[in-house]
Amino acid sequence: MKKLFLILTVALFSLGTVNAFAQEAEAAAATEEVAAVEAVEAEAAAEAVEGSLEGETMHHVLMQKFLEGGWGWMLPVLLCLVLGLAIAIERILYLSMSSINTKKFIAKVEEALQNGGVEAAKEVCKNTRGPVASIYWQGLDRYNQGLDAVEKAVVSYGSVQTGQMESGLSWIGLFIALAPMLGFMGTVVGMIGAFDAIQAAGDISPTLVAGGIKVALLTTLMGLIAAVILQIFYNYIIAKIDSLVNRMEDASITLMDILTAYNKK
Repeated sequence: MKKLFLILTVALFSLGTVNAFAQEAEAAAATEEVAAVEAVEAEAAAEAVEGSLEGETMHHVLMQKFLEGGWGWMLPVLLCLVLGLAIAIERILYLSMSSINTKKFIAKVEEALQNGGVEAAKEVCKNTRGPVASIYWQGLDRYNQGLDAVEKAVVSYGSVQTGQMESGLSWIGLFIALAPMLGFMGTVVGMIGAFDAIQAAGDISPTLVAGGIKVALLTTLMGLIAAVILQIFYNYIIAKIDSLVNRMEDASITLMDILTAYNKK
């Protein structure tokens, strides 16, 4: 429930920012259109537009390009980016909270096992967060059943913890593939519109095809940008998971060595 709430919070905040972003862009576009209509001479209008563009910030330029690409194709790509980022941020927070100092934890468990027995070691695991502590607790909980039962529990619960860490990655992978596909679809639609305009006019004119080609290029660019951003987060999360899995495996081997030595006493 906490995971879903975090993802929805990030997504809603991002969508609210996009809505304000679009409203400002529409107001800016309307202002520019009125100024262009009131201009009498073409040279004066061009100079006015050039001056306004030079005074615009990158924020306004991005808003304008977003609207020029068309809501029909730019918004789905943006939604893929927002939802993918929401899931990625949630995974990064989860993995960061799962990371602990494994060496210090193992030392505490071993000390508690020597001084207070299995129950004291289980208490240390219970009070420590992360997948390593959970695996240790599962193994210690089956100590009375023998070392073979401990080993099976550690292996089985290690797979469960790995699955929990990888939760949500399939959705990020979907958005990575979907964003450029939607961008390319917008490209195809834009080019079809450009050729329809040429066919209707019976002549090839830059003004006829410019709009369709512009939509095509902007939607493709948006899709590729979204895919690149999500791919970076995806690879970072995969690297983080691999690091945690390696720590889990090393810690599991150490647990078996500790319990084997403790069983001989």
